[in-house]
Amino acid sequence: MIRISTIFVGICMVLVSASLGLVLYAIAGISGYESAIVALTALTVMILYNAVSMRIKDRTESTGQITDLSRGTADLARQVAEFGRRLAVVESKIASAGTANQDRIQTVAGEIGELGALVKQLATSVATHEDMLTAMPAPATVSAAIAPPSPPVNPVTAADVPLAVEVAEDTVTPTAPAIIVRPEATPARDNAQFTAMVKDAIADNRIDIYLQPMVTLPQRKVRFYEAMTRLRDDKDQVITADEFIGPAEAAGLMGQIDHIVLLRCMQVLRRLMVRNKDVGVFCNMAGATLSNAETFAQCIDFLEANRALAPSFVLEFKQNVFRNLGPIESEHLAALAQRGYRFSIDHVTDLRIEPRDLADRGVRFIKVPAALLLDPKQTSNSDIHPADLSDLLGRFGIDLIAERIEGERAVVDLLDFDVRFGQGFLFAAPRPLRPETPANGGAPNPAIKEPARASTDPNGPVRSAPTTPPRPEPPRSTGNAALARRATGPN
Repeated sequence: MIRISTIFVGICMVLVSASLGLVLYAIAGISGYESAIVALTALTVMILYNAVSMRIKDRTESTGQITDLSRGTADLARQVAEFGRRLAVVESKIASAGTANQDRIQTVAGEIGELGALVKQLATSVATHEDMLTAMPAPATVSAAIAPPSPPVNPVTAADVPLAVEVAEDTVTPTAPAIIVRPEATPARDNAQFTAMVKDAIADNRIDIYLQPMVTLPQRKVRFYEAMTRLRDDKDQVITADEFIGPAEAAGLMGQIDHIVLLRCMQVLRRLMVRNKDVGVFCNMAGATLSNAETFAQCIDFLEANRALAPSFVLEFKQNVFRNLGPIESEHLAALAQRGYRFSIDHVTDLRIEPRDLADRGVRFIKVPAALLLDPKQTSNSDIHPADLSDLLGRFGIDLIAERIEGERAVVDLLDFDVRFGQGFLFAAPRPLRPETPANGGAPNPAIKEPARASTDPNGPVRSAPTTPPRPEPPRSTGNAALARRATGPN
């Protein structure tokens, strides 16, 4: 739209040119044709002058605007360049930090891999030495039955039995292992007499607790303890659980035994957690206790009162108990799981395991004998290869524990199966509890008493029963210290 000033200037130029032509025609006496030409020429000159002057003015203004725009563009380019430089510096720092972290991770991973390879080589070497020692002829032993009464017999103490792990010294006692009664070592007992003996042991509080550690593999760090129940007769001979469970269940005495064992195991756990909050205790419970409503009510009342320790207290059942659960047993298991207690399965006889169903019932540990895991026949008899069992159980939150480990070669093979926990005489034998001495100087708690010492008197009668638990191999030094000694060789 044309501006008003331009229109006014145009009208003025027309008037000026017309006035000029009229003056020339009227005063100068020039003809009308010539006057019109002069007027038109003047108008043209004025129009050209106005156009040129306006163009010069517009050019000057445009030049100033372009200069300002160029200056702003240059400033913007400078700022963009500065931002780009800063961004490049940040990217370089991030890249260098990522490269440094990756180098550190690779270095640590390489060192861990080298340590793992060294551990495997060391374990392989130890296993080879162990096989050589096993192949050597055993030294001749003198039968205890014909041993002369003098010189006196030195008792075997627990300090002579090397352990691969440090057992809580304030919980177990290093006294000599008690005599264990086995059917082949003693004459057959009448069922009634045996049941009466079990009743007397319960009445006289002759129920002892032995602890055997479960360690992590390959670090061999103690993570859990399994509490094993032993009874003593009137002659202080130890009776294992495999012997007294059957008659005790038949006589309805397992409920009393399990209640006492639960009490002592909880006391043991409290004592262990004073030093280590990450430790746990496995406590065995019989299927008869689970199916007896009256006995189970007493046990669950006690467990309810101690549910604060439930994450570290594991109740252990046999595999056949879980396979034969009835409505009452399932209801009782659910009640225990609701209170936060976890379960473990032992006495596993085959690898036909349903991890999803077990996890839904609250099972978090499965203990499988090392011989069963390493048995080649299990590959065809089970639905899954033993090497994949740990990974399968881990998907459902269940840890696999290899028990009854007796040799270093078994440890090497179990590491290939990704087994994270181990238990057996290779790491430590079951040891009896120390008597608990209260801090106030009072009498010791009768619930945890020191097991009887068997045949510690050098002048006492010599017994033919073995003084150590049954082991397929002779006692030998094993564990981390033994590994180091064997790797370095004889001094």
